[in-house]
Amino acid sequence: MEDLSKVYKSYANEVKRFLLCLTSSEDLAEELTQETFYQAVKSIHRYNGECKISV
Repeated sequence: MEDLSKVYKSYANEVKRFLLCLTSSEDLAEELTQETFYQAVKSIHRYNGECKISV
């Protein structure tokens, strides 16, 4: 779980800025950022390390 926390800390702001550009809503961008990482955690078992984690 510590590794997931590091990934979140490393990429959450970048994801949120991207989503803010798409939505123009701070609240929606925050909600979508949380959902993005939730879905990533659910699917982490499919990550095989062939690409960067940021992808």
